[in-house]
Amino acid sequence: MRKILHLCAMNKPLVYLLLTCCLTAPAAACAQVVYVPEEVHFQAPRVPDFVEFAGQTYRFDRPDLYERMDRELINFTYGHTNSTLMLKRAERIFRQIVPILKENGVPEDLKYLMAIESNLDPKAYSTAGAAGLWQFMKATGQQYGLEVGSEVDERYNIEKATVAACKYLKEAYAKYGDWMTVAASYNAGQGGISKRIGDQRQKKAMDLFLPTETSRYMFRILTAKYFFEHPEDFGFHVTDTYPYLPPKETVTVSEPIPNLTDFAEEHGTTYFFLKEANLWLRSDKLTNKAAKTYRIIIPTTEYDGM
Repeated sequence: MRKILHLCAMNKPLVYLLLTCCLTAPAAACAQVVYVPEEVHFQAPRVPDFVEFAGQTYRFDRPDLYERMDRELINFTYGHTNSTLMLKRAERIFRQIVPILKENGVPEDLKYLMAIESNLDPKAYSTAGAAGLWQFMKATGQQYGLEVGSEVDERYNIEKATVAACKYLKEAYAKYGDWMTVAASYNAGQGGISKRIGDQRQKKAMDLFLPTETSRYMFRILTAKYFFEHPEDFGFHVTDTYPYLPPKETVTVSEPIPNLTDFAEEHGTTYFFLKEANLWLRSDKLTNKAAKTYRIIIPTTEYDGM
């Protein structure tokens, strides 16, 4: 026992599963304790020479750039809960997002904005009122074509919110001609970035003196790309990722749905699975007084066929 405690105190790269009973149980009982060696990462990865993002090469050979990148590498390494969950969610989320980005002419690397905005959690809701993977505020979501109300909130509709994000990103790119500046504007707003570009007589966000949050935002995106491509460098070895299950079918409706439980059962699923697949349905009914057309996913579940 003393040897085990000594090894733990020395921070050896082993994690021992010690049972409380061993502190008081007889030696014979302690002999049954099983410990499992596991890799533990005690150091963040070294700052890489460069990271490619949306067709641009970002180097960290300046002391200030090196330090800003190093900070985010450390943050990802020791933010174990969020980092692990993002790796587990990545396959499910990126499978849905990447084709939409490509269809809209937005570089795939812009998918990493979601990692920074919502940790790839489609249910994310901030204290400021931003919602969904892309963290749209209500007014901004409506500005880019999303319905936001008590029964329908399309900020939680992965497809529609991604299309709306593409509209914003392309509009900003037409203004700035630089995808990292576009990313910075996603955090600070186009008005804020444009004012600083004018005031500081620069062209790109990387050359601006920005509020700390926005300044870090750009380096967090670069770190996110490096993290998802090389998680083992951060000490993460996630293999049991959450799978993407394509919909069983998609039902188009233009009429009211008085009861979503009834609707779910009519289509061979449950209220729980229907709501999980259609997070944008925020109530237990769809009044739809305007007779709008909605596409409702009927999910494939892991229980199908069992």
